[in-house]
Amino acid sequence: MSDHVCPWWMAYTFDNPLRRLVHNPEKILGELVGEGHTAIDIGCGMGFFSIAMAKMVGEEGSVIAVDLQQKMLSVLKKRAKRAGVLPRIRVHQCEAHSIGLHEPVDFALAFNVVHEVPDAKSLFLQVGAILKPNARFLVVEPKVHVTPENFARSVDKGVAAGLRLLGEPRITLSRAALFSR
Repeated sequence: MSDHVCPWWMAYTFDNPLRRLVHNPEKILGELVGEGHTAIDIGCGMGFFSIAMAKMVGEEGSVIAVDLQQKMLSVLKKRAKRAGVLPRIRVHQCEAHSIGLHEPVDFALAFNVVHEVPDAKSLFLQVGAILKPNARFLVVEPKVHVTPENFARSVDKGVAAGLRLLGEPRITLSRAALFSR
């Protein structure tokens, strides 16, 4: 990650129940995450999407919640326990330049993360390496921090890393790209 990593305490300002009015995980991920899937949430923060995905994958599925900051993962575990989905979530603290995972996944999410990563192409390569055939990778960036030009460069890095751009879904206040392997 970079020097621009969102501090854990700031996550409370945007990782709260009101956020569902703007970013409803079930609506955003509904066609991408299903029963029995293994999903990864890169830069999971306090679990806004991880917990929702854990409900979506059901008893037979799992979610790998990845973050650089241990404090984010600790809060996520408490929230997941309250939501009754902790057994479906495995937390993983990554390193600054490596997600550190090699198991295959059906879906990957990087929501408001790529702009914080020092080497986006490396991230795309790492995610591409763990995507199962035809798996999807959704990248979403905030319009307030990421210009159209910078987002286009990120998309180009994903394509250069061997991912296939499927489209750019509309997500409120965001720029998004959906990739597959």
